[in-house]
Amino acid sequence: QVQLVESGGGLVQTGGSLRLSCAASGDTINYYTLAWFRQAPGKEREFVAVITWNGRSTYYRDSVKGRFTISRDNAKNTLFLQMNSLKPEDTAAYYCAASRALSILTTTAPYNYWGQGTQVTVSS
Repeated sequence: QVQLVESGGGLVQTGGSLRLSCAASGDTINYYTLAWFRQAPGKEREFVAVITWNGRSTYYRDSVKGRFTISRDNAKNTLFLQMNSLKPEDTAAYYCAASRALSILTTTAPYNYWGQGTQVTVSS
């Protein structure tokens, strides 16, 4: 089993940047599809970005395209999310997730492993 721990969240002003990290342990992430989801209070958890096991393919929700970049360092067993030009509507708890399915996955169901989340708050 793989354990995931997110870090890097915080309070930032509109237009600012944050870089989230997700450190994996217990197993190598080399053959996992990895993704970021987020959940705002009172809302369902939603897909943000996904990256395939080899890093060659990525996919984003429309509202973050051009602002967020997902990446991974398999040697360091770590997933990243660079978030630029942040907006108040990006405010949420951000979760990393891992799946053994080797494809682009944008729903929560295929992901077997989840981190505890890190809070991102964007002030206007």
